[in-house]
Amino acid sequence: MCDQMRHRGPDDEGFHAEGPCAIGMRRLVIDLATGHQPISNENGSVCVVFNGEIYNYAEVRDFLLAKGHRFSTQSDTEVPVHLYQQEGVEGIGRLRGMFAYCIWDARRQRILLVRDRFGKKPLYYAASPEGLHFASELKCLLAAGLPGEIDEEALRLYFLLSYIPDPYTAFRAARKLEPAG
Repeated sequence: MCDQMRHRGPDDEGFHAEGPCAIGMRRLVIDLATGHQPISNENGSVCVVFNGEIYNYAEVRDFLLAKGHRFSTQSDTEVPVHLYQQEGVEGIGRLRGMFAYCIWDARRQRILLVRDRFGKKPLYYAASPEGLHFASELKCLLAAGLPGEIDEEALRLYFLLSYIPDPYTAFRAARKLEPAG
């Protein structure tokens, strides 16, 4: 799946596989020395793959440092890990920016998919008997074996509106995560 996005991120890639979860990413960066993903908390029990930018990350990072969290990078990508650890899902409301990310919580064996309030960064997903697949591009889901059946309702909406509204996609088996509320 990550190979399908090489054009968007030829500079770096990263993977994390643990139990029933495997996450990966590709990125285009200026400074490869910081922000390699996935990024984990201190004990490795929570990790993130992230696409986008958190505009107020310094403010949220300071809040988390005051709560005793230790950061290993200066990257905004590390903020969601510690914020989730501190406040759970409710912490998402503190973030300002354009982003889509996945948190893997190994302790709870739970995955959390998040988009910003305006849905600037895309995040597609598909549930199948093999599990949940997600990516920032639909072709990654196709590479994972997503059936390519066209969603007729999405096609109808496209002809009516000149775009496919969330949560629909062109494919029946895939959906687009709606923006955060």
